[in-house]
Amino acid sequence: MRFKDVFSIIGPSMIGPSSSHTAGAVRLGRVARELLGEMPEEAEVVFYGSFAATYGGHGTDVAVVAGLLRFGTDDERIPDALREAAEAGMKVTFRTGAGAAVHPNTLSVELREGERSCRMTGCSIGGGNIEVVEASGFDLRFTADYPTTIVFHGDRPGVLADMTRLLSGANVNIGYMDVDRKGRLGEAATAIETDGGLSDDLLADIRRLPGVSGVSYIDLNGGAKT
Repeated sequence: MRFKDVFSIIGPSMIGPSSSHTAGAVRLGRVARELLGEMPEEAEVVFYGSFAATYGGHGTDVAVVAGLLRFGTDDERIPDALREAAEAGMKVTFRTGAGAAVHPNTLSVELREGERSCRMTGCSIGGGNIEVVEASGFDLRFTADYPTTIVFHGDRPGVLADMTRLLSGANVNIGYMDVDRKGRLGEAATAIETDGGLSDDLLADIRRLPGVSGVSYIDLNGGAKT
């Protein structure tokens, strides 16, 4: 295994008993929240594998909700996340899923707020690190270690070129990109991890591109931009 930084070895600053079952779950909840772009009215969390067997004892359920509330992994409010979510008007349900999981520590989150909804599936892979494997019905893989922009768009010639042109023009370096489509010339989505954050103006420019239907911005070290 190749470690990218010291935190891959010693784990993050965190509240809770387990970097995999607690800190990683907080981060997965945060990603789902930023994918939706606002506080959800309803959240359904499905646990698979080891998560399904131990989520209550390890506080994984509480940790995911803490992420939905946009708490950090070291936030002292994490143990009270279920109460705080209820007070904020968020209805949360938990269940276990059957079948083989992508990873022993896998969960899916489905969020709803009014007419908006999203679904995310991800894994806690150790040391508080995560990997998202599905976002809103698209097979997109990213780690959220860096600022990540999810662009929903049509599968049309030139769309990716337009995105990369805007980023290059803003002197933003792309570290990783993943693309999935539901069919030829149908709906598509692109996950772009960048070395630096994106400004509000740059995100607005991406939203205005022809063929773009939506943009979600995920920066676990910063704030949400929707």
